[in-house]
Amino acid sequence: MKLHLAVVGAQNHFTAYDAESVTVNHTRYLTSLIVLPDQPVENWPPTSLEHLETAHFDTVVAHAPEIILLGVGARLRFPAREIRLAWARLHIGVEVMDTYAACRTYNILAGEGRRVAAALILGG
Repeated sequence: MKLHLAVVGAQNHFTAYDAESVTVNHTRYLTSLIVLPDQPVENWPPTSLEHLETAHFDTVVAHAPEIILLGVGARLRFPAREIRLAWARLHIGVEVMDTYAACRTYNILAGEGRRVAAALILGG
């Protein structure tokens, strides 16, 4: 699905997504990544929800987002209990959603000037 959004400045935003990839500013990504409005897109190690570890969130939290949108693939699934419990210690909101919803929600929040991070698990 292609997305269209009027974005001011050099802000990162999702321009498309499909079952295998997401596109940020017209650049296609096939592996897990972190997207923030005002920083370069970063590679992110987890290749599947089953390989997600608490330590993977250290990279995301280092960017000081207000909220983290965790995109987990084409269907909604939740990480292991110990990971969800660790989020409470972050003092940052973490929302788990399918990747499509994470992309759409990210664009809305970033467009509002919010400090949002999309942490998307792809390729797994």
